[in-house]
Amino acid sequence: MIWIIQRLSSLRSHSPVGVAQLWVVRPMKMTTHQVSVAAEAFAACLFAQAGCDVLIQYGANQPDYDFVAMRNSKSVRISVKGSQTTGWGLIQRYKKGRGYHEAADAWLRDQPKDVVFCLVAFNKVHDYSPPRCYLASAREIAKHHKSARFGAGHTTIWEDETPSRGIGKGHRYMIPDEWKFSPKRVDEILRKKA
Repeated sequence: MIWIIQRLSSLRSHSPVGVAQLWVVRPMKMTTHQVSVAAEAFAACLFAQAGCDVLIQYGANQPDYDFVAMRNSKSVRISVKGSQTTGWGLIQRYKKGRGYHEAADAWLRDQPKDVVFCLVAFNKVHDYSPPRCYLASAREIAKHHKSARFGAGHTTIWEDETPSRGIGKGHRYMIPDEWKFSPKRVDEILRKKA
């Protein structure tokens, strides 16, 4: 989130020296690049706070993963996906000419087996609140895609969404609670990688 600070009083008016001026802080929408950078930095910070060493690749748009989180002799490659909306369209480009389940399977086949996804949500983040963060394997994400819309599938992982029309009308889609970033979830992921 980018913050714009704006003085309430007109720029033409001059306050006497020593008189306080009122300022308003309002959030602005980030660019796609800013979302990516902010999401990766926030995710790296969370892993560091969870007791991991964080090894970041140098350069833009590195393939497969953004950084490595390591604790003791266990490590995991992390691919960070940021969003300012209510979801992540991870398999959308795999849908053309395929059903939703086939698209999820095609996406899963293309993912490195040892990469864990860190989903960072900037929507509805107010004031200086942190974004929400989730950890999931590619297999967990593909399974979740297939379960959407009462098992018909979907191309988007929704953080918390209830469609008002279509096949999924009235069904609440939510990221599973066990995906929420926590020291316990990091431990679980590192254990699986050992």
